Amino acid sequence: MTTRREFLRLSAAAAAAGCTLRVPSALGATRNSIAYGVQLYMVRKEAPQDLAGVLKHIRQIGFTQVELYPIAYTHPAAELRKMVEDAGLGHDSAHFDYDSIPEKIGYAKELGLKYMVCSILPQKYWGTPGGFKAAAYNLNQWGKLVDNADMKLVFHNHNYEFKRLPDGETGFDVLMKNTDNDLVKLEFDLYWLTQAGQDPAAMMKKYKARLVMIHLKDRVAGSPVNYAPSDEQHIIELGQGSIDWKPLISQARAQGVKLALLDQDDTKLPVFESMKIDFDYLNGLKLS
Repeated sequence: MTTRREFLRLSAAAAAAGCTLRVPSALGATRNSIAYGVQLYMVRKEAPQDLAGVLKHIRQIGFTQVELYPIAYTHPAAELRKMVEDAGLGHDSAHFDYDSIPEKIGYAKELGLKYMVCSILPQKYWGTPGGFKAAAYNLNQWGKLVDNADMKLVFHNHNYEFKRLPDGETGFDVLMKNTDNDLVKLEFDLYWLTQAGQDPAAMMKKYKARLVMIHLKDRVAGSPVNYAPSDEQHIIELGQGSIDWKPLISQARAQGVKLALLDQDDTKLPVFESMKIDFDYLNGLKLS
């Protein structure tokens, strides 16, 4: 593992020798027409102390994209955009708290985003069809505003949306029936789909017209299905769990998905060590 301290030491040594530490080009680190990136939530403990350093470390590991998260929004948009670009990373997408979406459209536009992602619905909407319908109404309205700003609004799933409601439908069913295909796109977290007892391949096929990105993290074999998004004990590094990633990422690519983002909510290993294991696994995949 190359630690942050070691990376800085190598950088300083290279500078003293009159050369620069080589970081792989964005083109070289994009595999099989899919760019691999990291959702900033994964480094939520490290980023507030040294966001610029964290971004550079993500790039040094080999990832070419970062998906931003509200912990970074204390920085003005122009400053944050420069910080990301100076690290050599792309930033097509960013997560926003549900209630903040309308007020953050200008900020997102200044960042240069393609996608504004609703990271999770407030819990008050979860329990009834009416709650999900109310959330869907707002997403449609905000989707129009985001679309007018030349971006797309995207919904990121967890597992709570797939719990059966009193009428027999799932919250996800209600959201999909009551949101516009063109105004509200999808970022499928394939772990959370699996955790909720769904078939990720079937879901990607069913919602092909909406799907623009996928999230990646593996699941400990034999984990029980549940609907609690705070239950992170079953998460493990890619290639060490029960999810068969090669056909899923191959399918996503074939469907036109261009961005796959590591979103390992919790790690037992030091986070950058875990991230390196994930990248090496992805980098070694030969997609069909």
